[in-house]
Amino acid sequence: MQFLDFEKPIADLYEQLDKLKENGQKSGVDVSATVNEYEQKILATRQEVHSKLTSWQKVQLSRHPDRPYTLAYIERMTTNFLELHGDRNVKDDKAMVGGFAELDGETVMFIGQQKGINTKMRQIRNFGMANPEGYRKALRLMKLAEKFNKPIVTLIDTPGAFPGLEAEERGQGEAIARNLFEMVKLRVPVICIIIGEGASGGALGIGIGDRVFMLENSWYTVISPENCSTILWRTWNFKEKAAEELKLTSDHMSKFGLVDGVIKEPLGGAHVNPDEAAAILKVRIKETLAELRKIDPDTRIEQRIDKFSRMGFFEER
Repeated sequence: MQFLDFEKPIADLYEQLDKLKENGQKSGVDVSATVNEYEQKILATRQEVHSKLTSWQKVQLSRHPDRPYTLAYIERMTTNFLELHGDRNVKDDKAMVGGFAELDGETVMFIGQQKGINTKMRQIRNFGMANPEGYRKALRLMKLAEKFNKPIVTLIDTPGAFPGLEAEERGQGEAIARNLFEMVKLRVPVICIIIGEGASGGALGIGIGDRVFMLENSWYTVISPENCSTILWRTWNFKEKAAEELKLTSDHMSKFGLVDGVIKEPLGGAHVNPDEAAAILKVRIKETLAELRKIDPDTRIEQRIDKFSRMGFFEER
């Protein structure tokens, strides 16, 4: 297990527990009672540490290297996943994945950003930062789902759309804007879930839906804390302060009315128990799909437009 800096008390207890088990095996002494005490102490310490997380610590959890990504959730929640490739224009963007899958017998279109699980895959997946062809692929798959009257679930986890020169040349801004325009009008149920990082237009490009949820230890805002700190203070050293000021956590987003709900994670984060995290997420998706099916398409579209039109504050002078 990998631990973050603020989880040092938990890491120390795990280290002591491992030594205890090792000594018990070597000496042949029954240490089960002591092991149980340590496990209870670890649980209590984890509860204490994670009950008072700062915004920056939640950002760190959202980036934990063991945190499950889009394909991990799809694998655990569904069967018969058929990944579809390409935008029929430029190429297949590996940072954006999607395809049909069976969710307890119902066919659903799953789309999401995918980060790599090791150094080589991170390069191939471009660290979850999609190019314009990634967003065009996502839109192609959404239109395909609409054609066959299948609901859409998007899983958002990106530090932002790729900001490279080539991406701008191929129309990054237009591709994201087109997705916003088209997703508002989709006639099938659309559920969007931020499972990790939700940064800027990169997240919003697949984030327009009837219901938008966030996992407990995810974040959603216009800019990452590091980049915000760089702009305001010309250094990354104020990223913790930037995280607090941005009000980017799931709790803040829920209070602002920018998301429809927060999905609890296993104690310690989704990476501690990915199977449990996927099971919790699956229940919420199924409940929400059942709710959205009862609403006719025209009413759903009207409600979707009203929902996003009400966001933000403005004043006419």
